[in-house]
Amino acid sequence: MMKKTPEPVQVIKQRRDRALAAMVDGVPYIRFLGIRFDRRGDELTGILPYDDKLIGNPQLPAIHGGVTAAFLEVTAVIGLSWTMIWQDLEAGRLDPDHIASGALPQMPKTIGLTVDYLRSGLPRDAYARAFVLRSGRRYASVRVEAWQDNVARPIAQASGHFRMPSAFTPRTRSA
Repeated sequence: MMKKTPEPVQVIKQRRDRALAAMVDGVPYIRFLGIRFDRRGDELTGILPYDDKLIGNPQLPAIHGGVTAAFLEVTAVIGLSWTMIWQDLEAGRLDPDHIASGALPQMPKTIGLTVDYLRSGLPRDAYARAFVLRSGRRYASVRVEAWQDNVARPIAQASGHFRMPSAFTPRTRSA
């Protein structure tokens, strides 16, 4: 019996990136804000590129607090979703090409999100990373931090609680 030749690493990375991009692009509000994600293995960093439309107080100028909260929530939901599907992707139980073609997983639903604003978001790119504290069949708890120039000086942090989808149930891509 012949052993199956492993796929080149670059092919695997491209499939993972397409699956992640499909998840992100499947939510119109994420596209509107311009949020994207940098993936290094199973770790995701949310990126909120600066845009004038994000400014809430032009006197300072500072990024709107609602945009900051949305960025934290999006990072938590996408990070939690990626954590949910990562093991299935790696084990071959879930085909990344299937996700990339539009069969997107159900996202966790926000139960509650508490945001702590630590300093003004300046008119520049912002970054965020989610840390899943607990993830069960029905409920998950996530902590998120956002920063700009220095990860040790966060501009905001949040704690979120999410209702988990019952299983991988594909949803169609939103317009």
